[in-house]
Amino acid sequence: MSKKEKDLSVSQIEEFQDNIYQQIYNLDYSGVKVAHLFLSLTKFKEIDTQPIINFLRKRNIKIVVSKSNLKNNTLSHYYLEEKTVLELNKFGVPEPVNAVKVDEQKLDLIFVPMLISDELNYRVGYGKGFYDRFLLKCKEDAKFIGLNFFKPIYQIEDSNDFDVPLHQVIYPK
Repeated sequence: MSKKEKDLSVSQIEEFQDNIYQQIYNLDYSGVKVAHLFLSLTKFKEIDTQPIINFLRKRNIKIVVSKSNLKNNTLSHYYLEEKTVLELNKFGVPEPVNAVKVDEQKLDLIFVPMLISDELNYRVGYGKGFYDRFLLKCKEDAKFIGLNFFKPIYQIEDSNDFDVPLHQVIYPK
């Protein structure tokens, strides 16, 4: 899937993103006060999350992003305000520098990156388990939505007891 993603053209990505954005804009946001998003890695051709951030801010939904702890493969979470400074970590991931920390229990909605998902909404990420550990700490009624350029496959064969299924996967229809 990683190769398939790398082979996407700029015009394909733009078309896929527009389709995904429309689906996101049409979601029900009642009860959502705080949403977590990943900050896009253009080198991996991930969906550009900035339009989603802008959309949610217009709805007065607070935005949270993560910082990676590379020693234990965990994430800590911070409010992303207009004035938040972002710096690239050693893997090129943008992370907040001067931000207020947020507990996972405050999050109502979490958008999750992935390489691929299956029909049961399990996902393959980038292999370190950051998001599975993170999602386990979220409140019971938080909603997990995966964003992907590809339709789910039938089944991910190497899923395990530590994998956390998503509630929904959005991909170009």
